[in-house]
Amino acid sequence: MTALLATRARRGGVYVALTIAAAVFVFPLVWMLMSSLKPADEIITAPFAFDPGAITFDNFRTAFDEVPLVDGFRTTAIVLLIRGGLTMLFCPLAGFAFAKLDFRGRNVLFGFILLTLMLPTLVLIVPLLLEMSELGWVNSYQALILPGAIDAFAIFWMRQTISAIPDELLDAGRIDGCNPFQLFSRIVLPVIKPALAALAVLTFLNIYNDFVWPVVAVGGGDKQTLQVVLSALATQVNASQLGTNYWGQLVATSTLATLPVLLLFVVLQRQFMQGLLAGSVKG
Repeated sequence: MTALLATRARRGGVYVALTIAAAVFVFPLVWMLMSSLKPADEIITAPFAFDPGAITFDNFRTAFDEVPLVDGFRTTAIVLLIRGGLTMLFCPLAGFAFAKLDFRGRNVLFGFILLTLMLPTLVLIVPLLLEMSELGWVNSYQALILPGAIDAFAIFWMRQTISAIPDELLDAGRIDGCNPFQLFSRIVLPVIKPALAALAVLTFLNIYNDFVWPVVAVGGGDKQTLQVVLSALATQVNASQLGTNYWGQLVATSTLATLPVLLLFVVLQRQFMQGLLAGSVKG
């Protein structure tokens, strides 16, 4: 009986700790949503007050009128679609090649890929910018899409995940006459679907939240990504004594920028967790 009570007490303590941690993480999101739905002047004068009867969408209307949100969402969507598609197409294929195909220089080439993971992003910015300048791709979609589309971490993760697939399955496919592409599409691909879902979420977050490279490669203009638009608005708010309407715009745009991430995670959360576990163990 004493052991049972101790177990329940520990379990209750864990639940209490997790509840507190969840509240700490969720509170900023809830505050942001509530602030976006109340008059802009109350965001500063009464930051923690909320009157359901005074809900207004003026912050969102002024944000769309005065902030280039449409351009930011359009550019981000284009980059997500094309760059994310390249990552999801080529990185699993490269991971399959490094995991299951025997070719000369495989380990050396994979070692070079791992070395690129150790290079800080800031070290690569100047060479990449010079390369984009030589190609005439500065302030273009090519500069936003192509650098980093074939991600070293994605290749590494896919390689580790595919390595756990028994070789006997692939040998059986070879006996049936499958070529390497058929082995990948018919045997490997159905097995690694959870890992692919997790990779899709991580790729989405990596591209969606990317700021340093887009602000360097594009800067101003109508090809600004959403994160650059948000940063420019936040800089204007912090650099000068602007009216309270700008705080309303900032909170409203931040809310709109957060919704796609939350929606994606809610839809793919189960596959995401399964994929993380699948990619963390090599059989």
